[in-house]
Amino acid sequence: MSDFANLTQTLEDAFKKVFTNYMNSWHMNETKAEKALSDRLAAENFNNVVWYLMVMIGMFSFIIVAILVSTVKSKRREHSDDPYHRYIEEDWTAKLKNQILIMENPMANCEH
Repeated sequence: MSDFANLTQTLEDAFKKVFTNYMNSWHMNETKAEKALSDRLAAENFNNVVWYLMVMIGMFSFIIVAILVSTVKSKRREHSDDPYHRYIEEDWTAKLKNQILIMENPMANCEH
């Protein structure tokens, strides 16, 4: 079993060495113009990524702010003095008072 582990380690080292040599020779064959071009493309790609992130974060922020503002406005309207809200509030308080009276005096309701 140790022979297979040793073989695996040897093959891994050999492939790493071949790949590293290939990549190094590939980069050494670049001319100065190609290197300048690849550096410029890398910089432009980074600038595009920054712009993309700024736009995405801006859109996300706008959506979150819009949701928060609409929620605050709806809560403010909910607690206003509109007649429908007052009707619901009065109806619920009346029902609650009736339930409390029924619970306090159950014998009075049974005698009817």
